[in-house]
Amino acid sequence: MMRPRILTAMALAVGMAMPAAAQVADLRSTTQFRVCADPANAPMSTRDGTGFENRLADLFGQQLGLPVTYDWFPSGMGFIQRTLRMGTCDVVIGYAQGDELVQNTNHYYTSVYGIVTRKDGPLAQVDRLTDPALKDQDIGVVAGTPPATHLARAGLAPNMRGADLFVDRRVEDPMGDMLAAVRTGDLGAAVLWGPLAGPQVKDDPDLQFVPLLHEEAAPRLFFRITMGVRMEEQEWKRELNSLIRRNQDDINAILAEAGVPLVDDYGRELLP
Repeated sequence: MMRPRILTAMALAVGMAMPAAAQVADLRSTTQFRVCADPANAPMSTRDGTGFENRLADLFGQQLGLPVTYDWFPSGMGFIQRTLRMGTCDVVIGYAQGDELVQNTNHYYTSVYGIVTRKDGPLAQVDRLTDPALKDQDIGVVAGTPPATHLARAGLAPNMRGADLFVDRRVEDPMGDMLAAVRTGDLGAAVLWGPLAGPQVKDDPDLQFVPLLHEEAAPRLFFRITMGVRMEEQEWKRELNSLIRRNQDDINAILAEAGVPLVDDYGRELLP
């Protein structure tokens, strides 16, 4: 391990070699609203601009009086390092509160995992993962997500049909595959993140999304969603917080129109 004085010397050398104008806090563009995004993460962000996070970016760009531009990179491992930290973009529109890779703004919505079933199927009334009706059903779930732990605790590990957590959505669509399997009956249900699944089934004639509001054991199934910025950019965070506060009604309208299930800050009740 390097001695503290060596680390200090390295830091001083870097500081002397880098003029003040090039410090990380100056990476933010003042001529564009530069968004870090996945090009194929429907219904959130898409290269064609139809995702609800694209619409939120447009709203913020309008409020700032700046054109919206994108740095596209698949979400998953390396996303923040290859986008936000590289200085090629300045904000991640949707990021879970508390993640240490970014500095979070104030949260602007809270959503929850839920269960997707057929409206006319035997699981249509299920609203918790301990329901005995799930015992004889194959259940789709994304590996490594919180509901997988709940399903295993409920004795449903043999029933789980897992999908990978980190995939390149440009070439794979595990959520779409699970929804199709529920539609055909190959899966009895799929337990999915609300902002991904809710919009996909909002107008579906066969499928429904039921939020899981009654699970009390850890890990929690609800998350507060923020915007993510670089750690050093306090002023930029405060500016975004102000925009969130002043435009909350418009934000809620965009999310509701998209079909994102919105819940209170503690994941207990659906918002109107």
